[in-house]
Formats: sequence, structure tokens, C-alpha cells
Amino acid sequence: MEYFIHLAILFSLSALFAISLDLLIGYTGLISVTQASFGGVSAYTVALLTIEYHVNFFIAMLAGVLLASLTALIVGFVFSRFRGDYYILGTIGFSYIAFSVFLNWQSLTGGPLGIPGIPRPEIFGFAFSDNTAFLALTIGTLGLLYLCSRFIVNSSFGRVLKAIREDEEAVSVFGYRALFYKLAIFVIAAAMMGIGGALYAPFLTYIDPFAFGLTPSIYILTVVILGGLGSLRGPIVGAGVLIALLEGLRFAGFPPDVSAQLQQLIYGLLLVGLMLYRPQGLLGEFRL
Repeated sequence: MEYFIHLAILFSLSALFAISLDLLIGYTGLISVTQASFGGVSAYTVALLTIEYHVNFFIAMLAGVLLASLTALIVGFVFSRFRGDYYILGTIGFSYIAFSVFLNWQSLTGGPLGIPGIPRPEIFGFAFSDNTAFLALTIGTLGLLYLCSRFIVNSSFGRVLKAIREDEEAVSVFGYRALFYKLAIFVIAAAMMGIGGALYAPFLTYIDPFAFGLTPSIYILTVVILGGLGSLRGPIVGAGVLIALLEGLRFAGFPPDVSAQLQQLIYGLLLVGLMLYRPQGLLGEFRL
């Protein structure tokens, strides 16, 4: 039973990560492969504040989300001026920069050894120490962010985002500042990812730079494309399918190192296959 609760938490976090990215790709047409970096900023903030300064998790999470948002505001201001391939290359570049900082700033991040012993959240004397309670926290957070995302995409702000996705030039002609909207949604997506990163850290009670590099960002991208672009239900379905597929490798009898390489192969094959035969994903409304 504990195994399935663990998988349910992974599913909730993966769906949360993917929804934040879907706001960028599916609803705005901005392909980003640096989403995990913002989760890393928040996760390291939570880890350092809770371990070194004994700050309550929820206050530390707020600090992590704010720092991730500020980082996104700075880099997003540059990215929002790019289009197409240049935008993608910019996000790849920032992903490598963030990973290098996490890896080499050893006095702060612990370098490749990471930060162990991250405590579980606690509020009003109640600790989310067991996975059942933590699952309730992650599902509740996922539901809340899903509703917030639904409100965003159905608002006038969301309609402008969809218009930018279809024709940015036309949006500018009608007097909308596309730069502002692209920057705003980039920061919102980073804040949502920051919440996910803040939950990820105490769930595993350990973080290292490799959890927030380019490969995790590609994993999130795969979940979004598999589930469907421009559909908030898509990332949830995509997270469930991909986790079930990857967990199936555990029972195939492959050695751990081979299984890890097969995961990368699955990411690549899914992305290529979906681009060729189902660009909009399983439930998507938008095609790249």
C-alpha cells in the first residue's frame, strides 16, 4: 500500500509540474525547457531555510516561490523578446546555468552531494510526516492550482494568451502588449513550479542538482505533450500514463543503470512519435 501512496504523490507532483508548463506551451505557444530550474530554486530555498534556520515549511515555501518568481521575472524579460528557436535555445541555456550554480556553489547547495535531512511540513502542531498525510497535501495543492489555472485560461487574460499563441503580430496590432503577457505567464508558471519544487524537497527529504537539470525539464515537457497541449486535463492524464509506463520498467528485470537509460530512450521515442502521429497529444487542443 505504501508503494501506491508513493506513486500517487509522484503523480500529483508530476501533474502539478506539467500544468505549470502547459500554461506556457499549450496556451501561449512558448516552448520552455527550463521549468525544473525554477523548481530547484524553490526547493533549495526551502531546504536551506528549514534546515539551517528552522523556518516553518509554509513560510519557507512562500520565500522559495517568491525567489523563483523573481528569477523568472529577470530571465523571462530577456526570453520574452525572443521567438521560435531562439526562445527554446535561451531556456536551454538558462537550464544549464542554473544546474551549474546548483552543482558548483557547494558552500550553499552542497554541490553534487546535495542536501539531506529536509524535514516534512508541519502546521499548528500537525506534521505531514507519513506519506498518507503528505499525499493529502499534494493532492489538495494540485486541486487548488488546477482551479487557479482554469480561472486563468478562462479569463480575458487567458484569451489574450491564446491569441498570442495563434498570432502574436495580430495581438500587437489590436493594442495588446504581447511582451507583458508573455512575461506575466512565464512568472506565473515559474511560481507554480516553485510550489511543486517546495513540496518535492520534503517529500524525498533530499535534493541534489541532478533533480533540477535539463533531463527533468524534458520529462515535464514529455508529460505535457503526451497528455495534450492546451488542455488542463491533459497534463494530469499524461502524468498518470508516463509514471505507469516508467514504473513498469521496475518489474522488467533490467539492471538499475540499464533501466535509467531506458527511461531516457522512452522520453525521446514518445516525443518523436507524438510529433509525427499525434502532435496535439492525447487530449490536446493545440498542435506545435
